[in-house]
Amino acid sequence: MYGIITPHKITGTIRIPPSKSHTIRRLLMAALGAGVSEIEGPLDSLDTRSCLEVCRSLGAVIEASPALQADCPGGGAVRWSVRGIGAGAAGGTGKGPDKPLDVGNSGTTLFLALAAAALGKEPITFTGDAQIRRRSGTPLLQALAGLGIRVSSSPQGCAPITVQGPWKGGRVRLPCPTSQYLSALLLAAPLAPAGTCTEIEVPLLNEKPYIEMTLAYLDAQHVAYEAAADCSWFRISGGASYRPMNGPVPGDFSSAAFPACAGAITGGPVRLLGLDPEDKQGDKVFFTMLHDLGAEVYWEKQAGTWAVRVSRKGPLRAGSFDLNAAPDLLPIMAVIAAYAEGETALFNVAHARIKETDRIAVMARELGKLGVWTEERPDGLRIRGGAASSGNLPVLRGGRVEGHGDHRVVMALAVAALGAEGPVEIGDVEAADVTYPGFLALLADTPLE
Repeated sequence: MYGIITPHKITGTIRIPPSKSHTIRRLLMAALGAGVSEIEGPLDSLDTRSCLEVCRSLGAVIEASPALQADCPGGGAVRWSVRGIGAGAAGGTGKGPDKPLDVGNSGTTLFLALAAAALGKEPITFTGDAQIRRRSGTPLLQALAGLGIRVSSSPQGCAPITVQGPWKGGRVRLPCPTSQYLSALLLAAPLAPAGTCTEIEVPLLNEKPYIEMTLAYLDAQHVAYEAAADCSWFRISGGASYRPMNGPVPGDFSSAAFPACAGAITGGPVRLLGLDPEDKQGDKVFFTMLHDLGAEVYWEKQAGTWAVRVSRKGPLRAGSFDLNAAPDLLPIMAVIAAYAEGETALFNVAHARIKETDRIAVMARELGKLGVWTEERPDGLRIRGGAASSGNLPVLRGGRVEGHGDHRVVMALAVAALGAEGPVEIGDVEAADVTYPGFLALLADTPLE
């Protein structure tokens, strides 16, 4: 489906949707745990619904009901009540489902649930959409096999993937071009049978803040583990169980980057609600990068609630940014670089090529259609913005671009269109609903100024 974004200014107050990363971790831990969890204000999107259905297929009982807005700083409108299966206490995930579990477009669900399913003694198969069936999980699958799990998959370690326990433990080596592999083992290993020990050597780790988020959840559950300070090694004993996961889900910094960039490109101001600057999310670094690029970023706290205000008075300026810890920012950083004066380097982010799409190649190609000079590098992009000596933004051409079914590419291109010299038609706009339902409507519904 194609959508058209007409250039205009973005202003006003915007509530950021809840965090996908937090939502999926809480949902899986609640589903695997004992008792009933009350998750307030989770992200209700295509990815999280896929995770919810996977958890139901594993045996969790999940009911949705309206949530009080006051309980949901991230802006979610529902409460999920999750009765877990007690995987740790029961020694596995119980009887396997009768058909493959469909994770849709959610790579986080695929890898984290895959390891959880390996706790059981029944074979469980996972599949997903066309993009998921092209995403290799070979390092994770090799590690699971090293822990005694029976594993089979399509070529190159892609879905459909079948795993069958029991989890026997052992020492494995797990290179992590995506942090999801390590988070998967860290969340599952404590629930392995008592007496097992899982030792993980991590020679490569990208996206370290996501591991810090996962470890924070283990700490909250009082799970004992040993770890190297640089996250290059872990040892986790089995026999634990997860207690109920209650409380509100914070806002999503990855999603917040898009309206924040819109405010910076068009001048704003925009005021974003639902974010916590002390949260573990690695993508909160975007606001530091935005400031370095010349935007005005101001945090304020009133009555215990944070808000961040983004605006721009002068020209944006180029910079050099290491995106290793925050690869999901590459599409939107490429867009703001196109509006910055000079040449911007985005580097150390080769793992952006193994997301929903090869985001490095895709952003170079699609921004090029709008007249932006880009140079694709093995580990990133160089982008040359137009002259902005007067404080006015460089102008991109209007035209037609493709979203490639990638939610972050679609949203980035929609933001790019706001400062173009004419309308931009974007393909696959429905993909934005994977993580930010209503984002395109938010842009389209903003009055022209």
